[in-house]
Amino acid sequence: MRYTVDRDSAEEVLQEGFIKIFDKLEAFDYKGSFEGWMRRIMSNTAIDNIRKSKKNPILTDNDDNFKMGAENPMIEAEDLEFIAIKAELALEAISQLSPAYKAVFNLYVMERYTHKEIGEILGVSEGTSKSNLSKAKMNLQRVLKEKFMNIK
Repeated sequence: MRYTVDRDSAEEVLQEGFIKIFDKLEAFDYKGSFEGWMRRIMSNTAIDNIRKSKKNPILTDNDDNFKMGAENPMIEAEDLEFIAIKAELALEAISQLSPAYKAVFNLYVMERYTHKEIGEILGVSEGTSKSNLSKAKMNLQRVLKEKFMNIK
């Protein structure tokens, strides 16, 4: 779900990833963890899916879902002490990011790629990767703050 826009697309990517895993099972060399090997195949399958899409959402950092402005301050560190972030709320917030922001956020934060690697994977500049990550973080902070304000 981190790389796709809806559940159906995520299920297709997941199925395609498992097919690749079973097809390449003999290629696993036991030098690293099996979980890491599987994770890499799954994330590469999701990235391939992004590349294949007819629209190329990665080339833009325009995000119509979020309007950034002065009314959206960053979350203060002491505010975070009082907020218990549940995984489902965080994933929900990530799913609201534009495809460009979501892809860069997932590759950098979750998959630990460098901005140079992300640029090569997505066909964008290193600067665009950095910009998209920064904007994704600001948008996530705003969404999470709004969600937690409604919980209190």
